[in-house]
Formats: sequence, C-alpha cells, structure tokens
Amino acid sequence: MADNELPFAFGNPPLEARLRVSAEDFFVEEILGYEADGEGEHALLIVEKRGANTDWVARELAKFAGTSPMNVSYAGMKDRHAVTRQAFTVQLPGKADPDWSTFPHEDVRVLSSARHKRKIKRGALRGNRFVIVLRDVQGDREAAEQRLAAIAARGVPNYFGEQRFGLGGNNVDQARQMFGGRRVDRDKRSILLSAARSHIFNGVLAERVNQDVWDKPMDGEIWSLNGSRSWFGPEAFDETLAGRLSSGDIHPSGPLWGSGDTPAGADAGELERSVAARDQALADGLAGARMDQERRPLRLFPQDLSWRWLDDGALEMSFGLPSGAYATTVIREVSRT
Repeated sequence: MADNELPFAFGNPPLEARLRVSAEDFFVEEILGYEADGEGEHALLIVEKRGANTDWVARELAKFAGTSPMNVSYAGMKDRHAVTRQAFTVQLPGKADPDWSTFPHEDVRVLSSARHKRKIKRGALRGNRFVIVLRDVQGDREAAEQRLAAIAARGVPNYFGEQRFGLGGNNVDQARQMFGGRRVDRDKRSILLSAARSHIFNGVLAERVNQDVWDKPMDGEIWSLNGSRSWFGPEAFDETLAGRLSSGDIHPSGPLWGSGDTPAGADAGELERSVAARDQALADGLAGARMDQERRPLRLFPQDLSWRWLDDGALEMSFGLPSGAYATTVIREVSRT
C-alpha cells in the first residue's frame, strides 16, 4: 500500500502545500541521549550537512582523517534534501584528531568533536528533532489549527514512511523476488527484509485506522511500552491499563512479522493474520528468514509539538520523534505535499 493510499486518522488533510522548497525548510537534529566519554580511541563528531548524503559524508570524513571508511560509524541515514545535524564516530587508535575545522566541504561542517570509548551503532539514538516549513500553503487555516491540536492530543498513526520502501516502493517487489530465489548481497537483504515487515505492519495499521482502533484496544491486544522495544499481553483491559494508555505509558501495537504466529489474540490476532495472508509470499519469506515476531507501537506522539504561521503565509512546525519514527507521518495528517 503506497503512502498516498494509507488512510488518515482524522479525515482528509485540510491543507495542500510544498515541502522541501529548500534544504533549510527541512531541519533534523539527532538526540543521542548521552554525552561523549571524553576519552577513548573514537572521535565523536557532531556534523551539520546540507544537501549531502550521510554515507558520502562518512566516506569523506574517513578520507580527511586518513583512515578506512570501515572506521566511520553513524546511527542512521538522514535526509539528503535537508539540513541535518547528526553524530559520527571516527576510530583513530593511537592517532591525534585532525583539525576538523578545516574539513574541506562547504556544505558540511564539524560543529564539535570529543573522544569516546565506543563507536556509534546503527539506531543508537533517542530520537530526532524536526523543524519543517510548508510553503505555498492553500486551504483552511482554522481547520489546520484544529488538526494540529488533535494531533497534539491524540497522536498520529505510526506508519513507516515511504523512505522505507525505496524509489517507487520497489523494495517490496524486490523482497518478493528475493523470497522467490533471487540472490542479493547481505546489506541489500537486510533492507528488503525491513521493507517486507514494514509493508505488513502498515497494512495492519491501515485496517485499524479504518476501524478507528489505531489508538484504542482490541480484544487480544499486545501492548508496547513507551520508549522501549518491550511489549506484553494479551490481558484483559482494565482501569489500570486504561490509565496507562491515556497517559501514553503504553500503546496498542502491530506486528513486525516473523516466524511463528502473532502473539496477539482474539480480534487483534485475527486482523493481523488476515492482513499477512494478503501477501503470503512476504509472510512466508519472513518466517523462512527466521525473523522473530516483534512489535511496533501503532500510535505516535510528536513531542513538544508547536507551530506558527510565517509572514509569507508558510506554516512552520516543530516537534520531536523517537528513533524509528517518520516526520512525514505527522505532516501527511495536516497537508498534502
């Protein structure tokens, strides 16, 4: 299911606008959740890049430091058509840091450096902070304000963004081909497995949005703990769980498909199995790849969501998201782009 086919939680968005008119209109800053150790063989760098690919920046940092690209790590890929601040580690055993201020690329700046004991692992960050500007806005401003207030109060469906599925969503088709016997290298295999799981998850979430139970419990619900990969259930919904759901401590969850049956029971489990059965090749392929059955929250709360109208009529939105969430899932509920 393509991004533009996924159902909206609050009805059609009240605005139409242009996104990423310039790189500065999409600002992303990583939130690591920890400080540098102050010692160790790795240089922990905070880098600001504009219009640059993360992997290219990593290779250029290696070249500048006189080391192998294998010695440069980062937590995650960041948008190219944006201004982003993210962390890199460069392993420099027994070597002094180069003068990072002389890094020879106009659109890439090393903002800070400090020594650290460990390399950054993929996904090892608390989240990201976004400042996003929508331009050439058309539509009902009052309705947009109401929609943003509803998002702040209720959250949005935690869909995987279109970036997960490659150009034109082609990664899902490639996953089917891989499960059918086409050989791919290890890195590509990981990307295709993720796309297959994400496709089934989005299908489950879409069904629950259509039934208006994406942020409400179903019989047999599995609960995700906020800010954690842990989950529990199913168990009877009671006042204690209701309070935790209302406070955002727990969220309804959907499947990251793998081997064996979904842990969800009753109505929730039946829904998940029926969606997975629509693309049996993907479900069987994930089981054959021995992927574990895991869970992802169905509900996403933007943190500290705020917005303002700029002098030229543009809409600026600012919010934080946990690692693994997509800013486009927030934007799409407000505006078509």
